[in-house]
Amino acid sequence: MTAPQDAPGPTVQRRPPGLPPSLEYPSVPVGSILRAAVRRWGERTAFVDHDVPLSFTELGARAHAVANWLADHGVGRGDVVAVHIPNCRQYPAVYYGVLLAGATFCPTNPLLPAADLAAQLTDAGARVLVTWDQVLPLVRSALATTPVETVVVTGEAHTLDLDARLELEAREVDLADLLAGDPIDRHLDAGVDPAADLAHLAYTGGTTGVSKGVELPHRAVVTNVLQSACWSSGSLPELDEAGDVTLRQVAGPEEYPTRLGGARLVNLTPWFHAMGVIGYLNGMVMGGTTTVVHVRFDPVRYVEDAIRHRVTSIGGAPPVFVALLQVPGFLAADWSGVRTVSSGAAPLPVTLIERLQAVLPNAVIGEGYGLTEVTMQATGNPVWRSGTRRAGTVGVPLFDTEISIRPLGGGAPLPAGERGEVCIRGPQVMRGYAHRPEATAEAIDAEGWFHTGDVGVLDGDGYLAIVDRTKDMLLHKGYNVFPRELEEVLFGVPGVAGAAVVGRPDEEAGELPVAYVVRRADDAGAALTAASVMAAVNERVTPYKRLRDVVFIDAIPVSAAGKVLKRELAARERSTVTGG
Repeated sequence: MTAPQDAPGPTVQRRPPGLPPSLEYPSVPVGSILRAAVRRWGERTAFVDHDVPLSFTELGARAHAVANWLADHGVGRGDVVAVHIPNCRQYPAVYYGVLLAGATFCPTNPLLPAADLAAQLTDAGARVLVTWDQVLPLVRSALATTPVETVVVTGEAHTLDLDARLELEAREVDLADLLAGDPIDRHLDAGVDPAADLAHLAYTGGTTGVSKGVELPHRAVVTNVLQSACWSSGSLPELDEAGDVTLRQVAGPEEYPTRLGGARLVNLTPWFHAMGVIGYLNGMVMGGTTTVVHVRFDPVRYVEDAIRHRVTSIGGAPPVFVALLQVPGFLAADWSGVRTVSSGAAPLPVTLIERLQAVLPNAVIGEGYGLTEVTMQATGNPVWRSGTRRAGTVGVPLFDTEISIRPLGGGAPLPAGERGEVCIRGPQVMRGYAHRPEATAEAIDAEGWFHTGDVGVLDGDGYLAIVDRTKDMLLHKGYNVFPRELEEVLFGVPGVAGAAVVGRPDEEAGELPVAYVVRRADDAGAALTAASVMAAVNERVTPYKRLRDVVFIDAIPVSAAGKVLKRELAARERSTVTGG
């Protein structure tokens, strides 16, 4: 049972008007989303990248071509295809192609170091890797110990021309071969069991920083796409004439001014992240949205494209909004057509909400909350015009989703207003961690509650605020950074006797990874400088995990039991930033 809560006040509007608290989720594979969208939206532009458009019709044909090539080469149900590329115009065709073939999509950060990439490919049992030409040297060095049999390569040349050819080594396959194949829908996924077969095997950092594979069946993916899309558009799930899943917008324009098929936005969220692939890929395809693809964040270019394409929505993590507000063209532009601002990945400061609202007078600004383990989203602030939004919260549970606050040490649900661990139960919760039954049992209890490791509080109306994080995880520009991973590297640096990593608050980035280091009492320790320590660590980690500062200290504070007291170091960082 969830924690007892007071009934929402009479003026609190926390449910989409005209929609029931529970939805019916069709039992279909993820490929059904694309089939319905192609049928419904046709020649409308689905994606724009480097000013080159891709219609829904062409997306469907290219995705089926990818699926058919994979099937013709023995890849199908139960096989894992790792996709190791940045956002680009060809990514959606690859994504849907994998799923239409009946295979499992395994998203992979293209910035992963070779050792981490090899570990993920091996843990996932990936047979096929789709990668980016610019990182081929790294990829080639990582493959020897992995089960990968086929390497498919793409690059910016395909973004500009899907039929372009790349110069590759023997046994590497040009993505153009897949994209130019048979575009007919062979219904290769007809045998997929939505409840049992995996659509996604998505890797996330664990409490120790060790990456774990999150198993998401087709049913969980389709369900969470619908939960999110219906919430944000005032729609109900519906099957079209061919039995594929789409949306029926039941709420009127007075509540949802942006109608299905009329939204336009610039997307920065990586499709190898949960929020990206669920909300900013599947959700956009289902809703008939035109998505302008940016592979990296250039604030000036973002503003230029947002103006040129007359965007109706702006989304991202708080650092994105901080940067946009610093672009003169952003403040001077006419944003009256922007109706929604969606924020996730990190808390959105109230002062930032106020600054955004002043520039975007017609926009509803809302935050949501979720994790890879719940497919993507669990809560959201109301985005309809009459909805009650509470700054500083991540909203209320989506359809068919329950939130419970439990004591950190375990026990019965806590009443409203008390802090504890956020636990989530709903149809979007993962099946478990791949090959890790003990970790799964620790995360999901016998009643089906997923224990997030985040600390939060529910108010009397059911609005959730995330107030802390357990396990010392940092959030840098929306990315998870695990201190232990950095600490292990630090301990391998000659001259380092002790180390602890904490977050330094930063308005733009959220948190900056900072290392507290104790020098060894020898020549190697005496030779250490902040620059040398950072260089030794940063060359071995993904860019967003890099240390931003090193502070030398006589001793790392520990408890009587020998546990590092990171809260003391974190408090020191907060005091330094605030001048206290």
